[in-house]
Amino acid sequence: MPTTASASFTSGADGGPTSLVARLSSGDPDVKLRALREVKNQIIGSKTKKLGYIKLGAVPRVASILSAAIADGDNVVVQSAAALGSFACGFDEGVQAVLAAGALPLLVRLLDHPDDKVVDVGARSLKMIYQSEFAPKYEILERKSLEFLVSLLNREGENVTELGASIIAHSCRTVEEQKTMLEAGVLKRLVSFLDGSVGQRDASLGSLAAAFRNNAEVITEFMGPHGGKPFNAIFRLTVDSNPKTRLLACQCLIVIRNATDCYVQELGFKRKLVTTLLELLDDPGQVGDECPFVLSSLVEGKEDLHKIALEADAMVKLRNCMDKENVNPRRLRGVLLALADLCSKLESCRSTFLSMKVLKPLTGFLNHKEEDIRIAACTCLKNVTRSVKNLCAGYFMKNEALVNALILLLTDASEEVQVAALGVVSNIVVDFTTHKSMFVAHEGMQQLFCLSKSMVPAVRSNALRALRNMTFLADDKCKEAIYLGMTPSLIANLIRDDELSVKEQALALVRNLVDGSVGSIEQVFADDSIILDAVGSQLQCCPNAEVLLQGIYVLGNIACGNEIHKEAVTCLLFPLAGRGPEPFFVNFLLSSDSRLRLATIWVLINLTLPSPGALKRQERLQNEGVLSIVRSMVNDPCLDVKIRVRTLLTQTEHFGDF
Repeated sequence: MPTTASASFTSGADGGPTSLVARLSSGDPDVKLRALREVKNQIIGSKTKKLGYIKLGAVPRVASILSAAIADGDNVVVQSAAALGSFACGFDEGVQAVLAAGALPLLVRLLDHPDDKVVDVGARSLKMIYQSEFAPKYEILERKSLEFLVSLLNREGENVTELGASIIAHSCRTVEEQKTMLEAGVLKRLVSFLDGSVGQRDASLGSLAAAFRNNAEVITEFMGPHGGKPFNAIFRLTVDSNPKTRLLACQCLIVIRNATDCYVQELGFKRKLVTTLLELLDDPGQVGDECPFVLSSLVEGKEDLHKIALEADAMVKLRNCMDKENVNPRRLRGVLLALADLCSKLESCRSTFLSMKVLKPLTGFLNHKEEDIRIAACTCLKNVTRSVKNLCAGYFMKNEALVNALILLLTDASEEVQVAALGVVSNIVVDFTTHKSMFVAHEGMQQLFCLSKSMVPAVRSNALRALRNMTFLADDKCKEAIYLGMTPSLIANLIRDDELSVKEQALALVRNLVDGSVGSIEQVFADDSIILDAVGSQLQCCPNAEVLLQGIYVLGNIACGNEIHKEAVTCLLFPLAGRGPEPFFVNFLLSSDSRLRLATIWVLINLTLPSPGALKRQERLQNEGVLSIVRSMVNDPCLDVKIRVRTLLTQTEHFGDF
């Protein structure tokens, strides 16, 4: 979308835009009226011209003309109101300019004008405003506002009733507002519009979707007494001759399905929604642009619908949309997100996706000029790269073009793009083969080190997640590279980070780093054990279970090391002889979270494995009362915990019969 008017547009020559805007302030009513008409006619369908006139200050002048003439029913009122609507039509900058000029209350006043033509043009212009996310929220819960809204729906004029429905679609957001719409009889009135004009049907469907969204109570309360008639009325519109109506009907039914199990659960309904939406993908206009987003909301997180969509060749049809020349960026973004949702669960969907040779164009979209497209491409790749089969084969890491494009995105100016790219990187660096070296060779690891220091918590957290995954089952060489790139003080500071997600990922990284050879464990004792101290501090004071879980597993892995390492863990858990273990350790053994109980038992198992100092540590566990707690866990409700408790007690059985 253009952000500046061209030099030729702003020319001050006679008859040019600057002169035309000046004539809007003329003292001659005829000159002013002609200028209004000309501005209105010039901006219709042209965002460039709308922006140009906005920059020349046309909107406040048009609003001023309307304010001065509002008491009259003459053509000046009609033309000025229509011009404001034209500025707002499909153009957010225009909506913002109209609102800034104070035109909204003026247009609302027109709804009570005695001249039907004035009322109609006022309603049409307000509709244009309320189709934008920048329109102010209408306070539905205020009594006078609700009464006014109901009065709009009960008017005769189509534009006025459509306006009322548009306001509901824009402003009905909370559960309380949805219930108010139900109790005031608004939903019943909206359903009656489903038999009205195309505009009334479409506005009604949008409003019903807003009133039903995530509210099973309102849906069942409204649908129930009417025997499903409202539902059937909506469903019939999925075969309407108007593409937009079909799309909105599908969208409304999807909202109902996502909120309650009472409707749209039958296989036939689901297939009908999928096939209708796939047909609408071919629409060349706005319907086709919005359709992928609606399809995405239908299949998101639902394996049964993924299978239905796969059987209906949804992958192929979405792929064909990507191949078209000059595809609308919004449509392309929707297609990528729909493909992402379809690849989020089933390996069969991912296999079909990769078999269509789509990885090359998808990699190209990582370099798209539109930020939203780059993010959507990353989202799609993130779900596709969950394929364990292809990760095992090194399918993604061997693709040098993909690796290079992702590393480039790690330096993107947009933090949202960086986070999205890190999501893909976190998957592909797991790579169970030996291809991680390609990522390192292209300085990918260096970029992760830099991003782990980012001021943005989401970037830090995701960079650490990628490093964590890179160290999964990694060899010592890979771990050494990470220790060289991240100082002990940096790792310790990340463990103590204010953000829980950063703490968790930093501890998970250390957990992987110390999972293996004695040499890799030794690194946590560098700089006076600053990393181990940070781990201990989090175990003592952090209330978050995910952080604690990673921290206790760090101790469990260190306890697999040599005698020095085992003693360090023992001293951390039992700092003073005869005083018992640290309170947090007892709390973990008695935790309601079976994962924490299991991880804590693993620490004790590793400390008591046969080794020169094992007997001394076993005696300490006995004397400090730990083993008595463990004995009480022999019938733990979690099978994994029960098994590991018995393993531990078997190792220490010489202390008595258990």
